[in-house]
Amino acid sequence: QVQLVESGGGLVQAGGSLRLSCAASGRNRRSYAMGWFRQAPGKEREFVAAISWSGGSTYLVDSVKGRFTISRDNTKNTVYLQMNSLKPEDTAVYYCAAKKDYSGSYFYISLRQYDYWGQGTQVTVSS
Repeated sequence: QVQLVESGGGLVQAGGSLRLSCAASGRNRRSYAMGWFRQAPGKEREFVAAISWSGGSTYLVDSVKGRFTISRDNTKNTVYLQMNSLKPEDTAVYYCAAKKDYSGSYFYISLRQYDYWGQGTQVTVSS
């Protein structure tokens, strides 16, 4: 069992930056690939970014490429989402998720593939 807790959300003006953190606790003996998803009001939850256990493989959705960066520090059991040049359309609740992965090399982009989810953190970008 893994518990995920997101932090770092808030209100920011367009063009600003935020860094989200996702801290994992519990039985972490297995390797986990991690992902970030977001859900805006009235919309389905959508994929934003993913990273392999090793950190060597990452993937971001086209709408955030060049603005967001995903990274992780396995010594701290924490995954980060650095968000720059924020736009009002980035407003959403952001969720981190973990998927058990024995290879250590893969990332995953489908929410159905993930095993554990955090409670989410609100990001609001004003125009």
